[in-house]
Amino acid sequence: MASIELQLLLLILIANGVPIIVAAVCGHRGAWPVDGGRRWTDGRRLLGDAKTWRGVMLAPLATGLGAMLLDWPATVGVVVGVAAMLGDLLSSFIKRRLGVPTSGMALGLDQIPEALLPLLAVAGVFGLSGSTIAATTAGFVVLELSLSPILYWLGIRNRPY
Repeated sequence: MASIELQLLLLILIANGVPIIVAAVCGHRGAWPVDGGRRWTDGRRLLGDAKTWRGVMLAPLATGLGAMLLDWPATVGVVVGVAAMLGDLLSSFIKRRLGVPTSGMALGLDQIPEALLPLLAVAGVFGLSGSTIAATTAGFVVLELSLSPILYWLGIRNRPY
């Protein structure tokens, strides 16, 4: 059986990948923006059109199923999925404040919160150390940056990052 860290990394990849894959398959059907088009005091959108309720809801469901396939409680997967989506929404909010457009690249900011928050959320359950959390987060960053161009080439992502 794979190490706990690799299994958590797999769940984090599922959580972050499902919204992208569903968007490629479904297009705009059911893609209601989480921010409802609202703007912050700076006049910019809170999150942007790429952050949808569809993705926010499907990621925890998929990670819950993924956890069950790993013989873990579904709740562990759901927690990973919810925390990954919160990290993704936080990244989006910060990117909008920095003037980065929707789906624009912000190295580190695009990857770290959506891996770090889920790992912190389950650290107590698995007894994860700070170095394990840092290494697993770094592993996600490398995987994300490596897989994105492949997903773009396959027509699943709109941009190669």
